Amino acid sequence: MEYLSEFIAFLALLLSGYATYRSLKFKKNEKELVEVQKKLNQLMLEKEKREANQAQKADLGANFITTGKHKHRLKIFNKGKATAYNINIEFPDGNDLILEHGLKEKFPMEIMEPGQSVALVTAFDKQSKSKLKVKLRWENEREEADEKILYSTI
Repeated sequence: MEYLSEFIAFLALLLSGYATYRSLKFKKNEKELVEVQKKLNQLMLEKEKREANQAQKADLGANFITTGKHKHRLKIFNKGKATAYNINIEFPDGNDLILEHGLKEKFPMEIMEPGQSVALVTAFDKQSKSKLKVKLRWENEREEADEKILYSTI
């Protein structure tokens, strides 16, 4: 009988030690999970801020479009979610494709709404380059300057 009570006490001690070990391991895992959740929440918050910031910005682009056989236009467009103001266009490597008359008539452009575009008439010949370096500069609603350099190809 004496051994039985000692054995039961020993088993109780072992079970108590195992329960303590499991409890500590669970708390460690729980702490790690809380840290991961904090990091995830921080990343989600940063993503939301970026998206909110993007929603307040214009994003201009430029592509050549074909309007007929051997006829092309350079299309400048606003694919952003906000209005662009005071849009300017430059050609850092020179311009031998876009007609100057159309450039002077349309640029600088005062305003371009989201989804809006403007097309510039081109004049291609056999010696014309098929790639044009275009630099667009504009302001967002907060009067923050922005610019983008694009390489438009036919």
